[in-house]
Amino acid sequence: MAATPTSTRTWILANHPKGVPTFSSTDENPTFKLVERPLPPLQPNQVLVKVLFFSNDPAQRPAIDAAVKAERHYTAPVEIGQPMMARGLAEVIASTADNLPKGTIVQAAPGWTEYAVLNAADCSPRQPLPNGLSLTHYLGAFGGPGLTAYYGLVVIGEAKKGMRVVVSGAAGATGSMVVQIAKNIVGCSEVIGIAGSDAKCRWVESLGADKCLNYKSPTFEQDLNKATEGFVDIYFDNVGGHILDLMLARLKRYGVAVACGSISGYNSTEPTVLKNYFQVITMRLSIRGFIVSDYLSKAQETVQMFVQAVKDGKLKISNEESEQVVDTKFADVPKTWLKLFEGGNTGKLVTKLV
Repeated sequence: MAATPTSTRTWILANHPKGVPTFSSTDENPTFKLVERPLPPLQPNQVLVKVLFFSNDPAQRPAIDAAVKAERHYTAPVEIGQPMMARGLAEVIASTADNLPKGTIVQAAPGWTEYAVLNAADCSPRQPLPNGLSLTHYLGAFGGPGLTAYYGLVVIGEAKKGMRVVVSGAAGATGSMVVQIAKNIVGCSEVIGIAGSDAKCRWVESLGADKCLNYKSPTFEQDLNKATEGFVDIYFDNVGGHILDLMLARLKRYGVAVACGSISGYNSTEPTVLKNYFQVITMRLSIRGFIVSDYLSKAQETVQMFVQAVKDGKLKISNEESEQVVDTKFADVPKTWLKLFEGGNTGKLVTKLV
């Protein structure tokens, strides 16, 4: 029987990044540094977990940016010398909590570490999903991205049957759920996706989008104007930047831009410039920001609704297409996370520790 670990490798925040984060020991002032740290002994109602999977989320990037002040952020920023923040799935290997025996798979926020001692109250046991779906979908469709899609579209965007919706980042973890919720649960009359390749666009259309536009196409702006003739009711924004600016001119009077993310600018030192901002006034538009954690009290019932929607064929979620699980050595954890900003993944990007 393997000995219980007394220390763990951990990726800490060593320096605030300027531009794209770095992690190699050969980089000057690397963003992340790999260290070994002791594990504290278990106290009552705690568990020692071995991390199995990490969720890779764009929101981790602003949390390490010194330009984002703590009082203007929705989560406590990562401090220098502390583990990089991350949600994940882990296996309980030792426990003083009756409700989380050894062998339980839990969802928690251990940070980028191999092992962690966590309070039982901060761990949620995860049950099998329908149709043989991997538990990793608790990090995607049945987790933060799926909940973000639902509350952003339905509560913040006030989407209704018959509305026209545009979704950027439509091939990502959140955007791909927005497409399906809009079309198959809300009953929107038209859903237009925006993604970064022709192959991604075809996948988004297979999920139910009426059409999907490749923003890297030289004719993208003309294609967008044509696709949104008559204008649209809601723009679900996952990217910010130039596409947000374009969409301010494609919303109907009283239209809503749901401000979910701004991944196009997370590694940029240039500010977002909105040339069409005046249309917010002339068209009486709303730009509504939100954070999914404001709705976690309702998360369980929403997840159950998703489970039923999968059974009813209203949500297409598969182990092959809805997520990209990357086998990763612990020394390469930052490398896999950085794939988020390269735009290569389809669906949810998940790190599997090997």
